[in-house]
Amino acid sequence: MLVSPGAQPSELGFFSTLSAAGSLSAAAREMGLTTAAISKRLSNMEARLGVVLVVRTTRRMNLTPEGELYLMHARRILSEIDEMEQLLGSAKGQPTGLLRVNATLGFGRSYVAPVVSRFARENPQVEVQLQLSVNPPPLSDDAYDVCIRFGEPPDARVVARRLAGNRRLLCASPGYLAEHGTPKSPSDLTRHNCIGIRQGDESFGVWKLTSRRGANRRTESIKTRGSLSTNDGEIAVKWALEGHGILMRAEWDVRRYLRSGRLVEVLPHYKTPDADIYAIYAQRHQLSPRVRAFVKFVELAFAKVSADHEP
Repeated sequence: MLVSPGAQPSELGFFSTLSAAGSLSAAAREMGLTTAAISKRLSNMEARLGVVLVVRTTRRMNLTPEGELYLMHARRILSEIDEMEQLLGSAKGQPTGLLRVNATLGFGRSYVAPVVSRFARENPQVEVQLQLSVNPPPLSDDAYDVCIRFGEPPDARVVARRLAGNRRLLCASPGYLAEHGTPKSPSDLTRHNCIGIRQGDESFGVWKLTSRRGANRRTESIKTRGSLSTNDGEIAVKWALEGHGILMRAEWDVRRYLRSGRLVEVLPHYKTPDADIYAIYAQRHQLSPRVRAFVKFVELAFAKVSADHEP
């Protein structure tokens, strides 16, 4: 891969780190330099290339279209170099290098972070960066090597490996149901306080329920309403525990409360959309020893969690 005369190979990593940091001061802290030094190096880059890469403000910075183009190619080149080193050294055994992992906030804290801890202990030559976000990053974003997310993505350009089964459940506290009654059919939900979760591209407040009865099965889309909504699943679960209403949430997030009786499943004879857990990564990462090792490690860890929670 050739680099244009104005670009310097050493600056590819610098610009990638700078962009991920989000500001000159944050990049300075990460690189152990002064903000002035970061600013000067960026200015020298722009002068050599003859284009403005970054629009600076007091607290933030934004990439120009030229900066976005530079970043896209910089990440690709760095990734190709890293993959080459991985393939050349794969015969040595243990995976090595930087592994960038993304997961959603609540699930990442509860399940992914502990697995990363054990993986790092068993693979000391791998540096893992775990980034948690409310919404999963775009599939075209090359900022991560592996994303742990719910649901298989409708994109053939990425690899989606199923790690574990998961399903969404309707649930509420015993106190709420005692006061407001238990729904008997999906249409009853319109008369209840339903806790909303605004995440991803899903239609907010629309719950789909399918009857489980063979040939007569049908799916109903229920437009729910409620006095509380959030973009944080953990907060929504806490509200349900406190008796504020009915919640639709992934089984992995609520099953301990269902087992303890603090939450009760609602409309258990109706099926809600699956929320199977997948590892998502670019096709070119299939040959990466550290990506393969991490995905397999997570798959085995999640299989153990599922087995431990079987009735």
